[in-house]
Amino acid sequence: MPRPMTITEKILAAHAGLDEVTPGQLINCALDLVLCNDVTAPIAIKEFAKIGVEKVFDADKIALVPDHYTPNKDIKSAEQAKMMREFAHGQGISHYYEIGCMGVEHALLPEQGVVGAGDVIIGADSHTCTYGALGAFATGVGSTDAAVGMATGEAWFKVPSSLKFNVTGKLGPWVSAKDIILHIIGMIGVDGALYQAMEFTGDTIDSLSMEGRMTICNMAIEAGGKGGIMAVDDITREYMEGRTERPWTEYFSDADAEYAHVYEIDAASIKPTVSFPHLPSNTRNAEDARDIWVDQVIIGSCTNGRLEDLRVAAEILKGRKVHPNVRLIILPATQKIYRDAMHEGLFDIFLDANAAVSTPTCGPCLGGHMGILAAGERALATTNRNFVGRMGDPTSEVYLGSPAVAAATAVLGHIALPEDLE
Repeated sequence: MPRPMTITEKILAAHAGLDEVTPGQLINCALDLVLCNDVTAPIAIKEFAKIGVEKVFDADKIALVPDHYTPNKDIKSAEQAKMMREFAHGQGISHYYEIGCMGVEHALLPEQGVVGAGDVIIGADSHTCTYGALGAFATGVGSTDAAVGMATGEAWFKVPSSLKFNVTGKLGPWVSAKDIILHIIGMIGVDGALYQAMEFTGDTIDSLSMEGRMTICNMAIEAGGKGGIMAVDDITREYMEGRTERPWTEYFSDADAEYAHVYEIDAASIKPTVSFPHLPSNTRNAEDARDIWVDQVIIGSCTNGRLEDLRVAAEILKGRKVHPNVRLIILPATQKIYRDAMHEGLFDIFLDANAAVSTPTCGPCLGGHMGILAAGERALATTNRNFVGRMGDPTSEVYLGSPAVAAATAVLGHIALPEDLE
C-alpha cells in the first residue's frame, strides 16, 4: 500500500508515474500546461531556440499571455510582445491571448477553462500558484525551466512538504479572502512556507467563492510557498463544469497524511488587514492604520481584479466621490470581467465617483504603467506585493489591502474601513 499522502503529493506522484512520493524526493513530472507572459516569454523563447527542437511538445498545452506591459507602453515592451506574438503564431499555439481577448493571466486562464483539478502547471510567473484553488499543483518557475517545459513537456521537482491551514468559523463584517491570506502571511512570515505546499482547509475556506479561493492561493508565494492548494468540492465542480477543456482528476489528502505543521485559525480572530511597506508580512489591522494618508488607490490585479472584487468596491463607492487628493484606478482583470462589470452598471458607479477604469493589464502592480508612483507618494492597492519601488519611485510606499478597504480608503483619503463612511 502507498504511504498516506497529501493532495500535492498525490498529484505529483501521478504525474511522475509513481505509486507514492515523499517530501524531498527528486522527480520528473509530465506537464499539463506551461505558461509565460510578455516579460518572461521572450527569455524563454531565446532559450527554447538553444535546445535544438523545432516545435513545442504540444501546442495546446502552452499558454502565452501578454499582460504585464500591455497595451504596450513603449518601444521595448512592443518588441517583447512582438517576439511573443510571432512565436505563438509560428508554433500554432492555441492559448495565445492578444489585446482585445486577453486578461491578467491568472484570472484569464481559469476563466477560459485552460486549467483544472489535478493538473501539474508551471508558469514563468510566481503567481502561477493561483490555480491551486482548482485543486491543481501549480507553481512558478524561471524562464529557462519554462523553455525546457515547452520543448519536452516535463519538469523536475523536489517534492515539497505540506503545511495545513485549517480556517474555521464565520468571518466578521467586511473580512474577505484577502484578509485571510494577509493574516496568514503576517502570522508565518514571508519565508514561513519556504518551498512548501500550503494546503487550505476548514469550513471558512469551504464557504468562499472561487474568486476568494483564487485570491488566497495567489498569495501563497508571498509566504515562500511552492504552491497553494485546496480540495475540490461542489463549488469547484460547478465552476469547472462546462468550462474546463480537459477532463479533470480530483485528489484528496488522506486522513493520516503527514504535514510539516498544522495551523488552526479562528476566522473570528481575523480583521480587515493591511500590509505596511515593504513586505506582505508586515501586517496590521486596518483599524490601526487610519493615520496613513494615500495619493493613489489601485483595485485590480491577479489577486483582486475579479467581478466579486469590483462588486464590493462598487457597493462602497455608490453615491460617493473619491477624495480630491486621491487617484483611484480600477482594472478589471479580463475582458469578460470588464464587460460584465459594465453591464451590471458598476462602471457608472466608478465613473460617477471620479475613478478611472482601465483595460485589463497588470500595469501598476509591478510599476509597469497605468499608475506609477512619484517620489514619496503612497498607494493602497489590492495587489500582492509591496517591495521597495514595486509601484514606482524607490521612495514611494505601497500598502496592501482588500477591495473593501481600498474603496473606503479612496473615499476618505486615508486607510479606512467601510464603517468609517457611515
